[in-house]
Amino acid sequence: MALGELPSVPLWKLDLGKLPGPLGKLGQKELHLWIGGWLEDRAKRLRKPAFQGQRHLLFCLCDHYEPLHGDADMNRGIERVKAWRDVYPKLTDRFRDANGRAPIHSYFYPGDQYDPRLVEPIAEMCGLGLGEMEVHLHHDGDTRASLTKLFADTLRDLDQHGTMAKKDGKFAWSFIHGNWCLANARRNGTACGVDDELELLYELGCYADFTFPAAPDEAQPHIVNSIYYPSGDAGRKRAYENADLVKVGSARQDKVMLIEGPLALSFRPDSWKVRIESSAIDWSDPLTEERLKTWVAQDVHVGGRPEWVFVKVHTHGAPERNADVLLGAHAERFHEALAREHNDGSRWKLHYVSAREMFNVARAAMDGKSGDPSGYFDYEIPKADRTRAGK
Repeated sequence: MALGELPSVPLWKLDLGKLPGPLGKLGQKELHLWIGGWLEDRAKRLRKPAFQGQRHLLFCLCDHYEPLHGDADMNRGIERVKAWRDVYPKLTDRFRDANGRAPIHSYFYPGDQYDPRLVEPIAEMCGLGLGEMEVHLHHDGDTRASLTKLFADTLRDLDQHGTMAKKDGKFAWSFIHGNWCLANARRNGTACGVDDELELLYELGCYADFTFPAAPDEAQPHIVNSIYYPSGDAGRKRAYENADLVKVGSARQDKVMLIEGPLALSFRPDSWKVRIESSAIDWSDPLTEERLKTWVAQDVHVGGRPEWVFVKVHTHGAPERNADVLLGAHAERFHEALAREHNDGSRWKLHYVSAREMFNVARAAMDGKSGDPSGYFDYEIPKADRTRAGK
């Protein structure tokens, strides 16, 4: 078997968590799904000469923004959204990137939690230029037809607030799957039900998926730290397991592009204990300068354009404990570190970007564009009406 070739039995079918004793406990971390891909990726990148010259850090925070997370009632959901509406503009007022822009939050809003009282305050922040709205959805046991209706209802509802981008009169959006279960990823078939979900997403106007990394979840693909199209039959279960990596000169494909965030093994702070770094932000694992170093070191970029470094992290920002670390002192120190280490104007320029803008920059890189990526934030997918209008 050639280096990097997957075994005849797909790795995801091997449930090592069922092994007895300590082996089973280790198997529950699902390391076998991605550790080989990560080691191969590390070796490949280390063989390449270090880039010489100014680099651009594209930082994108994708929020699985669920006001009713944890079975919260509507009143609690409204209070959670109000906390963000009250505090986030004040937090971001202190910080600017190389283009003078404040931090931008990508709100992947769950269609299954739609209520105008929960969405409109977020839409207001989009109008202030502090965020953009995309699609998140938890679903289970669906067929292609039932899932099509769920997406259509979600897009219709969110569009009432002017937050859905359109291209050529049709919705243009990006996606994060609830419970990570893109393309019916679970071994037991729960939390989705539609093998050809990636094909359906593209048909309905989805241009990019931002679900991964998912480690230590079983949905995690073998491919890590990459920007790619699924290769082969995009209609099969877990079609994201095979990649056509994008690079300068790559042709557009009639498929959803997958943009992964950093995934690595790293050391815990002040310890020699190894951890899975999956770029997930929560109250127990907040934004820190040390984590930032690991994210940047994974060197996610479009092939042939290493000076544009993509760092996409994710969170569930609505619950109170997570909101505390995203809106408080942890976030302040993190943005200070971003400016200090990656916005000196010489070695680095920092760019706060939305998910849409990150996709547009990737597309521009594929087309051979270079220089300052900020010129390509609206390269292919335009802003939503609310964001464009600024209200």
